[in-house]
Amino acid sequence: MKIAITGNIGSGKSTFTNFAEDSNFPVLRADSISNYILETDEKVQRMVVKEFGKESFKDGKPNKSYLAKEVFSDPIKLQKIESILHPKVIKSIEKSSFELLQDNKVVFIEAALIYEADMEDLFEYVVLIAAERDIRLKRKISSGITEADFCNRELNQISEEEKKKRADFIFSNNSTKTELKMKFKLLLLTLGLKNNF
Repeated sequence: MKIAITGNIGSGKSTFTNFAEDSNFPVLRADSISNYILETDEKVQRMVVKEFGKESFKDGKPNKSYLAKEVFSDPIKLQKIESILHPKVIKSIEKSSFELLQDNKVVFIEAALIYEADMEDLFEYVVLIAAERDIRLKRKISSGITEADFCNRELNQISEEEKKKRADFIFSNNSTKTELKMKFKLLLLTLGLKNNF
């Protein structure tokens, strides 16, 4: 089965996904796939340059700070880059999941924009990692993101309350990593999965 892990900015979905990785489950990360496509797919690169200008790439590599500034402050531009990247990311997730499930019972997929990109039907279960906004903001500021950047990115995500109505599992992450790890173990227990040690 394919299990998606999602959550709004600063919720701790990457930490939760790390627990799956540490337990030797196969993991796909939509952000990494998206970055790889942006770095290697020439057709995508041409489309991005056409929309956002030559500054989109520096020394042949995606100029992430420039692109982030461009797209997160303008919903129209964000929709444009998502329309270029999302279909490719979804196709890659489907292909990689199919291959991984030949030899594994389960694959975990971390993706922030499950609902925004209408991807939930790809998965048997969607796990939402939720956290209070103040906590999420503090986490991201301590990792180097400004409050303005946090607000811009959050504005482009469906609200946590709405996601709670649609997710199969909801784990709150307002406390410690240790507590979140216990919740990961609870998920494995609920789904009848054993650590892949």
